Amino acid sequence: MHPALSVIVFTVASGAGYGLFALVALNVLVGLPFASPWQGLATLGTGAALAGFGLLASSAHLGRPERAWRGLTQWRSSWLSREGIAALVTFVPAALQAWIWLEGRPSRLAAIALLIGAVATVACTGMIYASLKPIRQWRHPLVVPNYGLMAMSSGALLACLFARCFGAPTATLTLVAGVALAAATACKITYWAAIDRGRAASTTVTATGLGAFDDVRLLDPPHTGSNYLLKEMGFRVARKHASKLRRGVLMLGFALPLAATLGATLTGGTAGVALAALAVGANVAGTVVERWLFFAEATHTVMLYYGTRSV
Repeated sequence: MHPALSVIVFTVASGAGYGLFALVALNVLVGLPFASPWQGLATLGTGAALAGFGLLASSAHLGRPERAWRGLTQWRSSWLSREGIAALVTFVPAALQAWIWLEGRPSRLAAIALLIGAVATVACTGMIYASLKPIRQWRHPLVVPNYGLMAMSSGALLACLFARCFGAPTATLTLVAGVALAAATACKITYWAAIDRGRAASTTVTATGLGAFDDVRLLDPPHTGSNYLLKEMGFRVARKHASKLRRGVLMLGFALPLAATLGATLTGGTAGVALAALAVGANVAGTVVERWLFFAEATHTVMLYYGTRSV
């Protein structure tokens, strides 16, 4: 599949934003202390900015962005529509929590609604891809957990950075970040191994329904030139390049953020803030590469009609 920049930006930014929402909600629910209401407001505001930016980026992938609102009407059958509704609804408890914070202590009820909305939004985002049967690499049970763990990792690293900037305790947030990064690493490695050794879901025989023949080959392509399907569905990344990029994801997205977060805990002060910022930056870069690979390694069954023998 062709990795579209707008979709990559959407999934990375919105995942971090809603992950940050979830971390703020968990902070309130377990009673972790905030240095001041301004820490909570700054954290919520950043989450809202990332989530909003991601939603705007997603509309750039549409042929008619001004009609994006119509996608919200298909919630009965479309995970994209459900994701859009959940994303917008989650802004309500986020705004309510911010308003209550200005008046006094944060609200546990608003925190519960915020957590449910954030988790539902990220789950729906993952299901947009996991529900697509024609793409074997996406029709996998680890796709949704991977989206959730990546969002939690990004949110936890951002929450650690804000806590350090405002002088709040970071021990619990550091633990959450470390566990989320370790779980995301294990999930991603397991997912890569599964799609590498997985059997082809379709072949030219099953696609054409000519099961009586042992071998079915394409004599002539449907088109003599390039077209939309070849551009969007026919993109392939070489195995050697994919292996290098996977190692980059593990280093940038997981190992370096984990090391920098632990280093920030040991050093503290200005150096701790700098290391926490490094962890966030490395994680964002690694997540962008991971999301690019997620699309580039996907194979669509339509390519069976353009000469591919199996997908």
